[in-house]
Amino acid sequence: MAMIMTVDQLETKTLLLQESLKTEENLLDYECEESLKTEENLLDYECEDEKHIFESPNDSVCCVNETARKRKLCQNGLDCPRPFKKPVVVLTRLPEYKKPARINKCSESDRTPPPASPPSTSTNAADVAPVIISSVFGHSSKEIITARPEAQKDELKLNMVVLARRRPMRWQQGKIVEIVTREDGRLKYKVSFEEKGKSLVSGHHVAFDTTAKVEQLYVGARVVIQCQDNKYRFQPGVVGELRSRKNRLRFLIFLDDHTPVYFGLPLIHLVWKPLENIADDIPEGPHKDFIEHYLNKWPYPQLTQYRLGQTLNAELNGVLQKCEVQIIDCSLMQVIFQESEHKEWINRGSSRLAHMAKFLEMKHREQLECDSD
Repeated sequence: MAMIMTVDQLETKTLLLQESLKTEENLLDYECEESLKTEENLLDYECEDEKHIFESPNDSVCCVNETARKRKLCQNGLDCPRPFKKPVVVLTRLPEYKKPARINKCSESDRTPPPASPPSTSTNAADVAPVIISSVFGHSSKEIITARPEAQKDELKLNMVVLARRRPMRWQQGKIVEIVTREDGRLKYKVSFEEKGKSLVSGHHVAFDTTAKVEQLYVGARVVIQCQDNKYRFQPGVVGELRSRKNRLRFLIFLDDHTPVYFGLPLIHLVWKPLENIADDIPEGPHKDFIEHYLNKWPYPQLTQYRLGQTLNAELNGVLQKCEVQIIDCSLMQVIFQESEHKEWINRGSSRLAHMAKFLEMKHREQLECDSD
């Protein structure tokens, strides 16, 4: 009985399998028929287009033969083409915040760090201490506070037109009318000025009337500058920088009244015989101390770094007053004092700046402590 039940089950399963195979064959035939109908329509449409384009009667026969061949293959189950859909590419613009970052192919050593965020421009900017740096201005050892040995000077002679000191900050053009030799061998020059009057001056108070030569100038050289507002007046000063690309090919001159100005070569006149210590020819005061400190620090003068619009405290007429940075030109900056609206150019290493004065005082204390130890 068990054996008979097993045979019946096998027959039932066989019938079920046959029915499922018939169903799959019907589905396959249906898909093939639908596919062939779609392809026939496409081929007929293409053949019609080709007839209009090439006007060839044989093209329609090729299309019909190709359709018949594919129908036979589909009936044999070897090939059953399906409708083909052309892919469509849709480009979507990403928002800015979703865009991927560009890959930098440079090495880590070639990458530049991102720029630092700009400092705050608050009203308390005067309380923020600036960065004090030591800038390199020297190009060769010949620029270190010594006259160049190859620079030759002309000798002073009678009836020679020169520039001579008449007052501490006023030099004028005149003519040498007498050369006086003192008992100790020193020479004095009597100069007759064009605007009346005569003066007996030493060699360090006489300058050449001709323009100085580039090879005659050095850092610390004693010079006389022609005033830009009055070509008949001249002012004494000290060379602070030689011309270079850093300062746009200009000479920085520290006038004896502590005014720093960039000048071109045509306005500069060389003093005949300056003192061995240049500072000894400058009146006693803060400017003399500044010149001595500046020349001692050369070629690494200490400068403060300010930004445009920053407020700071600077000395004016002996009193610290609040001012604002308007222009920065290499080693100089133009400030405007808020109370009087007075504009003035100041060297960024000047002791008139409150920050620099505190810095120099701190360095002086440290030096005294080191000397005492």
